[in-house]
Amino acid sequence: MTRFLFVVPPLVGHVNPAVGVAAELAARGHVTAWAGLPELIGALAGPDAEVFPCAVVPGTAPGEALQRPPDLRGPAALKFLWEDFLVPLAEAMAPGVAAAVDRFRPDVLVVDQQAVAGALIAERRGLPWATSATTSAEFTGALNGMPLVDAWISGLLADLRKRIGDPEGTGDPRFSPQLTLAFTTPELTGPVTSPSGPIRFVGPSITARPAAASFPWEWLDPDRATVLVSLGTANTDAGAAFLTACQEALRARADRLQAVIVDPGGVLGKPAPDPDILVLPSVPQLRLLPRTTAVICHAGHNTVCESLWHGVPLVVAPIRDDQPVVAAQVAAAGAGVRVRFGRTGAARLGQAVDAVLDDPAHRSAAQRIGASFRWAGGAASAAAHLEQLDPAAQRTDGRTP
Repeated sequence: MTRFLFVVPPLVGHVNPAVGVAAELAARGHVTAWAGLPELIGALAGPDAEVFPCAVVPGTAPGEALQRPPDLRGPAALKFLWEDFLVPLAEAMAPGVAAAVDRFRPDVLVVDQQAVAGALIAERRGLPWATSATTSAEFTGALNGMPLVDAWISGLLADLRKRIGDPEGTGDPRFSPQLTLAFTTPELTGPVTSPSGPIRFVGPSITARPAAASFPWEWLDPDRATVLVSLGTANTDAGAAFLTACQEALRARADRLQAVIVDPGGVLGKPAPDPDILVLPSVPQLRLLPRTTAVICHAGHNTVCESLWHGVPLVVAPIRDDQPVVAAQVAAAGAGVRVRFGRTGAARLGQAVDAVLDDPAHRSAAQRIGASFRWAGGAASAAAHLEQLDPAAQRTDGRTP
């Protein structure tokens, strides 16, 4: 029996993949606990999850990224992400992670890439740790050609290590030297690189979610294609014009399809009953995807991977952060069409939807990637790799820790 501590940021898309892995480890007889935001982890992992609370960045709502100007893009968005969210989050979480280590006494830490406090505390305490990479952007050369940006991030991490980690440490806290779990496969990412340690491609961690939203299943018309539109939980500030364009483009094709638009911020107003377009603040996405023909989204890693798991092709409109990298992966793999988020009107969106619905190559590519996801093993494969990190378990297998 091994004790695993999961260290996660206050972001739904980063907690969800870990939930399935923790459940698999528990089913194998191990003990799991969490360090993070209790109300978010409890809602996603269930009320019985043992959670050691960590502080978050002031102004961060549970499950949402730090609020930022909706027009922030490119290098400015990256700078904001690191200076105003990731580094302050690490400093805020560090005391809680240290307390969790003292109280729970884990054998292994499983640390999300955006919760680097977990990596630095593990390094300082000399504990084995694995990286939970819920997006592949960090190891697909996203910063190639931008050495100054790469050096700037390395400097931020070096300063952070001096404050909360082992000042003598030298590794990149975004990558464990022992194990990085990548919740994807090379069929989507293409070639990858990592500054240190082995990468194990396990595919998406698909698991039932305890707080699934209700849905009027009787509304779906079995004689028409269903298109799902979602921009995730952290982009409500930027989505009004895009969702409006989606609504217009999809309504023009009501003779052949129906649309479900996820509008958590209510930017489309209070919708009247409509046989062609259903607007809801949230949907049970995993249950809806098997009945979906295409997805329009912001290229968030979880939405992309969950769609491809079900063989559903995509129209991707990246906004910021890792989304342009993931969108490029989708387009390069042939599993969808990329459009420009801020400069795409209803006409172009309609053309993109027509392409993914009418060209069988997109669905074939989506199904091929989905097959690779299932073959990779998901949460079960991740749990098997994690079991090898416990030195005690390795000794019982005759290996040197």
